[in-house]
Amino acid sequence: MQSEVQDFLRHLRLEKNASDLTIKSYGDDFESFYDYLNDRAAGIPHPESITIPLLRGYVSYLHECQYARTTIARRLASLRSFFRYTTREGVTTSNPAKALRTPRTGQKLPHFLTSEQVAKLLEAPPSNEPMGLRDRAMLETLYSAGLRVAELVGLDLESWDRGANILRVYGKGKKERIAPVGTYAVRALERWLVVRTPDPNGLPDETNALFLNRFGRRLSTRSIGRMIDKYLKMTGLETITSPHTLRHSFATHLLDGGADLRSVQELLGHKSLTTTQIYTHVSTRRMRETYEHSHPHASRGDNE
Repeated sequence: MQSEVQDFLRHLRLEKNASDLTIKSYGDDFESFYDYLNDRAAGIPHPESITIPLLRGYVSYLHECQYARTTIARRLASLRSFFRYTTREGVTTSNPAKALRTPRTGQKLPHFLTSEQVAKLLEAPPSNEPMGLRDRAMLETLYSAGLRVAELVGLDLESWDRGANILRVYGKGKKERIAPVGTYAVRALERWLVVRTPDPNGLPDETNALFLNRFGRRLSTRSIGRMIDKYLKMTGLETITSPHTLRHSFATHLLDGGADLRSVQELLGHKSLTTTQIYTHVSTRRMRETYEHSHPHASRGDNE
């Protein structure tokens, strides 16, 4: 099965333009399945030998290990996708994962910051040192353009059209989109470029990055997470805030300001409008809370 999985991952990379992060996630899911097969099935069989009862046993095992429902759902989705591929390629005659029920994960509303909280976070980096100017520019860009962290670290110098104040971003599936950049982000980026110092001995792919680490090379997504955590501690904001929270805040604030859903979908680079609609639930909830707090007849009480 391992060779077939490698063929499948190669197919995702070359023919589906899957990102490195997607490939890694699939690989992690299959490593989990390999561990189960080695422990419970005495080895990893050919895909054709994998049966529905065997997969049901794997699902039970994941529940026994108390994995989150979202994790179980993702691992089942990986297996379904793999067996769809092997069936289409003639490696297997059917898709045994198709019969498995995906656990309900529920709909979790995205965490976002208020405009005041965003301002507090963006103003946290020190303006008297290069790394502080870089961090401010990164935070401003994440919020102003609604970028994913992987999109941010993937930006090169030529990704920013300074004349039009837009970023050319490569999102999921390496699909390009245009992301406008606001005035505050432009100012922060200009200040950062003055002190930006690439490693003279680094490879072009590393040193051409818009945002560099202290060694003058391209940042990693983990570095962004550590940077956010540092400023959260400094500002005392909620610790459940993550780099993706700025993207959630970007979308929520746009809808609060009257932007239409289709425009927000395009700005976020969502393939489906359904994905974007989660933010309407956030905005509706906030609207209801404001109404109940502000309107004199919104809450009637119990003594009518």
